[in-house]
Amino acid sequence: MAAAFQLDVLAASVPFFRGKCVSVVIPTTDGEYGVLAGHCNTVGAVTAGELQFETEEGEHRRAAVAQGLFKIDGDRVLLLLDAAERPEDIDVNRALRAREEAEEALRQKRSMAEYQLAQGNLARALNRLRVSGKM
Repeated sequence: MAAAFQLDVLAASVPFFRGKCVSVVIPTTDGEYGVLAGHCNTVGAVTAGELQFETEEGEHRRAAVAQGLFKIDGDRVLLLLDAAERPEDIDVNRALRAREEAEEALRQKRSMAEYQLAQGNLARALNRLRVSGKM
């Protein structure tokens, strides 16, 4: 049996998952970041993407996550995220509407700040659709 570590995922300061895991793959600004027990201590930035982890019992789980931070310290991995959703909890119709609204905002070519906000909204909507299996 693979060695386990403690994984704590907090989304908007609310516990999303707490338990023992044997692996986690975190979406980061530099790509996917895989972690096993005994990983070196580090911190990093999380970007919108798919969080994947395997529990100590061998259950594979996924979640659509928004930006945040992660910290690996000894046998503990901590993720502090703006949002996290299980695939079955994603409101696909809401994600589709958000995608349409973001695409329309991008077409309107407003200020740079509004354009960047629309890009972020589009990335989050597409991520939610991808993780839900509807894209």
